Amino acid sequence: MTKKTLHAGLLYWPTTLPAVQAYEPLGLQDAEFDVVIVGGGMSGTLCGYVLANSGIRAAVVERDDIASGSSSANTGLIQFSNDIMMCELADQIGEPNAVAFYKACKQAVEQLALLANRLPADLEFKRRPSLYLASTEQDLPKLRREFELLQKHGFDVDWWTPDDIRAHFPFTKSGAIVARGDAEVNPYKLVHALADAAVQEGLTIYEHTGVQQHITKDGIHRLSTAEGGELRAKHVIFAIGYEPEELRGQFIKATMNQSFVIVTQPQASSFDVWHERFMIWETARPYLYLRTDSNNRIIVGGLDQKGMVPLSSDVPRQAQIGKLYKQLLALFPTMSAPIDYAWCATFGESRDNLPFIGKDPARENVYYSLGYGGNGIVYSLIAARLLRDLINGEQPPLADIVRLDRPSLQALT
Repeated sequence: MTKKTLHAGLLYWPTTLPAVQAYEPLGLQDAEFDVVIVGGGMSGTLCGYVLANSGIRAAVVERDDIASGSSSANTGLIQFSNDIMMCELADQIGEPNAVAFYKACKQAVEQLALLANRLPADLEFKRRPSLYLASTEQDLPKLRREFELLQKHGFDVDWWTPDDIRAHFPFTKSGAIVARGDAEVNPYKLVHALADAAVQEGLTIYEHTGVQQHITKDGIHRLSTAEGGELRAKHVIFAIGYEPEELRGQFIKATMNQSFVIVTQPQASSFDVWHERFMIWETARPYLYLRTDSNNRIIVGGLDQKGMVPLSSDVPRQAQIGKLYKQLLALFPTMSAPIDYAWCATFGESRDNLPFIGKDPARENVYYSLGYGGNGIVYSLIAARLLRDLINGEQPPLADIVRLDRPSLQALT
């Protein structure tokens, strides 16, 4: 499989965990498992953790280092809300399915909280409220409709007026939803902690092992590596961040973007003006989003633009980074610590705003965990549990909503 460049610039998260566990490559060996997971990022590692904890013999194969791809460029926001509002999703797939999907996301946030408490490492996991701002007056009716639907179905949300926002922040907007129960995490630490814990439960991890060929013979999947080894398994999960080339345009319809992130130096200013360190985002598309971290840094992302490959040229990348910093200062004028880290990363969105999770419609016992969208950590846990159930012969109701050949995708051209 062709290696793709996923980010350019100076990443922050790997500096927070300078010493990590290394895993041996497969090399010239042959090995057999119940399940082989291709991809050692957030999605693949969570799959490995869940399968190992369920007593399933599984292996993760990663062509580089664990967490070296998109996971190291993830901004670590964990929210039950999604890029598509629940009210818009209800228009697309019906209110019962939209509510079921949102409740699955909420449940995943709670499960991630329990998981973070179980893992021995400090993952910088903290529960945070989210502030979902109306970017313009024109967005207010839609945001209000979203609030009312969330409230109707039992989500812990409040409505804030301009005066409410101004009372808690040094800016105001025409309205906002406050969602309680979200969280933030260091995604790089999370992946490595999951990998270490999963290995203790029986998971095998092969780093620096690239899959070169995938054939099926007598119901057994055979994955040949570039180094000459072979992995055999009854089931294969692709958790590679991008769809295998043979599926492009056939089952998966996605848009690839470039997204930009800055991380400031630790702020000397008081965070009193940043109420409860809310995670902040907005209704505009593409949207701006902001969070803090345990080291008093501010992380700001956004300014998405179309493009498969992250900007490697410094001049256009720095122009976008400068815009992000100006947007931060427009909201928080006192938070003026300079930028310490900045990067551009490839970011995928499905055209119907749902992740791709489930069986390959054309190949037996092949599955996908492709969490396209801005809620990748949540999608990864949903996928891990759902794929475990499918492998065990179960058919969770959510599987029909996120499957690769779902009606909401087939309707797109």
